[in-house]
Amino acid sequence: QVQLVESGGGLVQAGGFLRLSCPPSGRSLSSYPVAWFRQAPGKERVFVAASHWSASSTIYADSVNGRFTISRDNAKNTAYLQMNSLKPEDTAVYYCAVRTWGAISTITSGYDYWGQGTQVTVSS
Repeated sequence: QVQLVESGGGLVQAGGFLRLSCPPSGRSLSSYPVAWFRQAPGKERVFVAASHWSASSTIYADSVNGRFTISRDNAKNTAYLQMNSLKPEDTAVYYCAVRTWGAISTITSGYDYWGQGTQVTVSS
């Protein structure tokens, strides 16, 4: 069993930055793909970024490519999402997810374990 607890969300002005963290408990992340999704009020949960376990391969949604960076520290068993140049449209609850089989996925059904989410609010 894997438990994921995101942290690092908050309120920031447009153009600012935040770093989200996802340190899972119960199992090491080092062998599994990890991803970040987000869900804005009244909208579906959508893919943001994902990283292969070795961090040799990463994928980003077009909307965040060049502004967000997914990384992982396997020694600390923690995944991160560095978010720069934040925009009001980035406002959402951000979720960390782990997939214990297969390669990187960009769909929600591709992930086995989810955190409870952390709120990110970007003011204009």
